[in-house]
Amino acid sequence: MIQKLTVFSKALTPEEFDRPRPDRLEKGNPLRTTRNHFEKNGVSAGLWTCETGAWRIAFAPGKDEFFHVIEGRIQITNAAGQAEQFGPGDAGVIPAEFTGVFEVLEPVRKHYVIVDRAAVQ
Repeated sequence: MIQKLTVFSKALTPEEFDRPRPDRLEKGNPLRTTRNHFEKNGVSAGLWTCETGAWRIAFAPGKDEFFHVIEGRIQITNAAGQAEQFGPGDAGVIPAEFTGVFEVLEPVRKHYVIVDRAAVQ
């Protein structure tokens, strides 16, 4: 069986829109747009964009996210108050069980890969 490549620039994936849950909002009420180009065996990958704003995040056990910022700027602050900023060309991983605040400082576009080991079982 020949496997097909997922080419983000050619994908016709529909956009999905959402906003942070009201109980997690810290600043604003940003619109988030996701184009999930790939999903299989607990792995998903795609393109995510978001308006400025901030909300609290809490990653589930076994769920990690790799991201690469294409444009814009974000800041992720952990529960201890340590903050890291990411801009164009920067990449990072949000590990399973991470809690903190995700803030979009400038409208952002990023690629992401999420591995959800719980979904594989």
